[in-house]
Amino acid sequence: MEPYSKVYSYEECKATADWLLAQAPVRPLLGIVCGSGLGGLAEMLKDKLLIDYSDIPNFPQSTVHGHAGKLVFGTLKGKPCVCMQGRFHLYEGYPIQKTTMPMRVFKLMGVETVILTNAAGGLNQDFKVGDIMVIKDHINIPGFAGNNPLVGANDERFGERFPCMSDAYDRDLQQLAHAVAAELDYSSFMQEGVYSALCGPSFETVAECKMLQFLGADAVGMSTVHEVIVARHCGMRVVALSLITNQVVMDYYSEKKANHAEVLQTGELRAQQMEKLVSTMVSRMKTLKH
Repeated sequence: MEPYSKVYSYEECKATADWLLAQAPVRPLLGIVCGSGLGGLAEMLKDKLLIDYSDIPNFPQSTVHGHAGKLVFGTLKGKPCVCMQGRFHLYEGYPIQKTTMPMRVFKLMGVETVILTNAAGGLNQDFKVGDIMVIKDHINIPGFAGNNPLVGANDERFGERFPCMSDAYDRDLQQLAHAVAAELDYSSFMQEGVYSALCGPSFETVAECKMLQFLGADAVGMSTVHEVIVARHCGMRVVALSLITNQVVMDYYSEKKANHAEVLQTGELRAQQMEKLVSTMVSRMKTLKH
């Protein structure tokens, strides 16, 4: 494997960003990351340019069903935007720095705000399948074992050595999500809570789910947290939404089993509302301070 310093350097990320900007019809101010089954968000962009990840210098490849593996440029509600249809996960075998490299490329292209979506299992017993949770905080379980995307030499051109994470999720944008949901009459399935990231790809055991619930997590998934850490490290504002695609199994005698097909099915059912929520939020973002 190539050394981290070479593969993930500022110069490598800048070269990728410059290559993309040379193709792009717009210089994006907004970045969107589509979670499992939620790639339809990218279809809403106007004047689209689609670039396969495999064509982008230094970019990882998406290997998961339900993740298209395309970068889409265009405008959403008049805002210049870049959208990832498909993200990268630790369980695909990538070093953690590679899974988060797109966030640094976003920053170097001019992105100021990132909207992340994911599919997650509901730990909170008040959550129902199909609920949308606005993430207010996270628990980085891989980080407890030293798996943090900022490990290694720090380049001050990206951000400071010890970034604050107590305000990782922008409070104004959280409030905007709830306000827009109320306007669209979505409040009945809107939640807020703490997202916990695990490595995967195996789904959680009953004991692990109980532990996560005890720690204060409301939902669990295999993504997002590392992207948020890197996005905040380089000064981008972040808002993140989890679609609750399944209730985690908390009972040894339950007949239910977590499976990826269920995740994608729920994504399809709630996709239009998620798209409407995100696009309406984007249309209102001009009233917020940068």
